Amino acid sequence: MNKLKYSKKEILIMIKNVLLVVIGTVILAFGTGVFLFPYDIITGGIAGISITLNNIIPEFEFLSLKSYDIYVFVITWGLFLLGLIVLGKSFSLKTLISTIVYSPVFSFSVRLVENNAFNGFFDIASKYGELSVLLGAVFGGAFVGVGCAIAFLGGGSTGGTDIIAFVICKWFKKFRSSVIIFILDVVVVLAGIFVLKDLTLSLLGIASAFICAIVIDKLFLGESQAFIAQIVSDKYEEINHAIITKLDRTTTILEATGGFSKQEKKVVMVSFTMRQYSTLINIVNIIDKTAFVSINRAHEINGEGWTRPSPDPEKE
Repeated sequence: MNKLKYSKKEILIMIKNVLLVVIGTVILAFGTGVFLFPYDIITGGIAGISITLNNIIPEFEFLSLKSYDIYVFVITWGLFLLGLIVLGKSFSLKTLISTIVYSPVFSFSVRLVENNAFNGFFDIASKYGELSVLLGAVFGGAFVGVGCAIAFLGGGSTGGTDIIAFVICKWFKKFRSSVIIFILDVVVVLAGIFVLKDLTLSLLGIASAFICAIVIDKLFLGESQAFIAQIVSDKYEEINHAIITKLDRTTTILEATGGFSKQEKKVVMVSFTMRQYSTLINIVNIIDKTAFVSINRAHEINGEGWTRPSPDPEKE
């Protein structure tokens, strides 16, 4: 039986990516536990579901665990198992690190506020009154956005309700995952409005979600979730094969001539998503660190594996 062998470079890259996912998840869980959860600010996702349940079901403790500990743990691991069963091991491995780290860090972060840790340093409500809710929404959204962006840079996924969206998209291939994720978050926020019956908190939750999206856009996405890379390398065949097998993206091989050297070159062109950014860079660095790589954001990509807009009947 052949054992997988990794080079020192590959091991270092994997360690770096794992650290990025861990750091991103810690920031995400900390921001949620300190700034959003204590003030019942619902922005969607697992935390939003937990806040809603926390306000519906009477508080209870089990083996020194509070209600929110149990909710977050059960929902997080339940969704992970759903992804493992429906989406397979490859996808689930990308969410495993976040699944392991999120629950304990979230519970610890909430207790920083509840127990007045460090002389109430994390309890902004004790000093700023009603302004604390606004501060919680702003900084909660920012922390969540930064955490997600860092995790994406590590090639990982924060999992959560995203898994439900990917499962739905697997069964109904015409749907876009981004649209389903948005719809799920809207459902969670609307449920929060119905349960909390507080329009101000609900509006702050929506504002916080927008802040999170803006932070992710600025830190990672720029103006688009799609990218196009052009890779010039003498090892283009190896890079092309790795992209097809590991990134699960089709490629285009272009003929080119060096402007200075006048030598014939091959260019591998591939379109990919934000979550595949780190994986693509790692593939190229491992195979040929001297390769010339140009990456541009794509305004729009249509075709197989991407979205093709419906024809406008008025133009037909």
